[in-house]
Amino acid sequence: MHSSQQTEANTKRLVEFEMAAIAAGEISKRFMEIELGVVMAFTGFLSRKNRNSKSLVFHIVEFEATT
Repeated sequence: MHSSQQTEANTKRLVEFEMAAIAAGEISKRFMEIELGVVMAFTGFLSRKNRNSKSLVFHIVEFEATT
């Protein structure tokens, strides 16, 4: 889930959405250590869900807790 305020044409705009995300390999093991309710910042890339799909999936390559 994402929620932020962005500026477009000198006007503030609330941006909110949900997107499927995956983490593979060693980083997926680190997810087991995250406590519920902690706000996290994720780094990664967007890709199609599969070759023929128009849906996007966020591939997580790094994350950290935010304050």
